[in-house]
Amino acid sequence: MEVKLYQRTQRDLASTINQIIDKYWEDGINESQMIELIHQLYKTNNDKFMKNGKYTTIILQQCGKRRLNIVTNILSKIDSIKDNNVL
Repeated sequence: MEVKLYQRTQRDLASTINQIIDKYWEDGINESQMIELIHQLYKTNNDKFMKNGKYTTIILQQCGKRRLNIVTNILSKIDSIKDNNVL
């Protein structure tokens, strides 16, 4: 699955997150691909993803709880890996 890494707006970012997770739920991509795509989106669009350590309002509204639970788990695993100096 190919996605644009640099998203123009928060709505575009939310839509891309939804597409990635929906594709994973439909078995269109595997778990490692989903994790990598979410991680890349987070790295390149951090300012659109979160403000003051919380998801932006647009992201919250557009993605919903179930998808953001997945995103939160992915990002927390990445942060714990960084803390252990593995990356």
